[in-house]
Amino acid sequence: MMVFDRDDVTFAVVINDEEQYSIWPMFKDVPNGWKEVGKTGSKKECLDYIEEVWIDMRPLSLRKFMDEAPSQSA
Repeated sequence: MMVFDRDDVTFAVVINDEEQYSIWPMFKDVPNGWKEVGKTGSKKECLDYIEEVWIDMRPLSLRKFMDEAPSQSA
C-alpha cells in the first residue's frame, strides 16, 4: 500500500512558490520548492484544510499576469 493511501500516516500541508497546495507525509523530508504551512493531521484533515484555504487554483504567476494584462473590453 502506498503511503498516501494509509490511514495511520500523519501529513503536513505544504505550499510552493506558485501558492499551490499539497500534502506530504511527516516522516519524509519536504521536497525542494515546497514548505510546510503549519497544518498537520490525517490525510482527510489536511485535504479539508486545503479545500478551505485554496480559493484560487491558478498558479501565482498566472494570477499576476492576468492582473497586469490590459482589459480586453472594447
